[in-house]
Amino acid sequence: MVNPTRMELTKQKKKLVSAVRGHKLLKDKRDELLRQFMDLVKENMELRKKVEAGLKSANMEFAIAKAGMSKEVLNTALLASKKSLEIDEGEQNVMSVDIPTYSTRMDISGGDIYSYGYAFTAGDLDDAMYSLSLVFKDMLRLAEVEKSCQLMASEIEKTRRRVNALEHVIIPNAQSNIKYINMKLDENERSTQTRLMKVKDMMLEEAIEERRKAN
Repeated sequence: MVNPTRMELTKQKKKLVSAVRGHKLLKDKRDELLRQFMDLVKENMELRKKVEAGLKSANMEFAIAKAGMSKEVLNTALLASKKSLEIDEGEQNVMSVDIPTYSTRMDISGGDIYSYGYAFTAGDLDDAMYSLSLVFKDMLRLAEVEKSCQLMASEIEKTRRRVNALEHVIIPNAQSNIKYINMKLDENERSTQTRLMKVKDMMLEEAIEERRKAN
């Protein structure tokens, strides 16, 4: 239990004010994080459906291309890449959460988006490569969104625990301590007044007794 002094009372009052202010700020942060998290979850679901549909389409076209080409020709075509791809990773701070951002730089030598010649390859392979290129940006964005969801979910949980600690432990304890100190200070003040009244009564009795004797 805290020491029931006026200095401690001032300390507990300041602690309560800070806890209440922090509680409000953290609740606001939690609510905003939840709002943005739900937006990301919605975007994540839409992107995942789009990416899965795109990959399914590309896989079907690759299967058709594979059926119309020899394994050696297909492997040679896919290995002869003319593209150089770099992925740059950055960060964006959202409500004290550093979420990842990805950007790409692609160098295509010869100005051709395909990595092979057309003499011995089927047109279905062109379709498959084109379908795969279309889904690439969505895949990259999906990676951003899914990682952002994980990081924001972790931050929401930490913020929720801090809000609960303030709401159910720190603020009630400070209020209880303030109430206890006020009660003890009032008791001490009443005790002091009682003692002063007794001393005053004793002094009056002594004065009356001395006056009686003098007469």
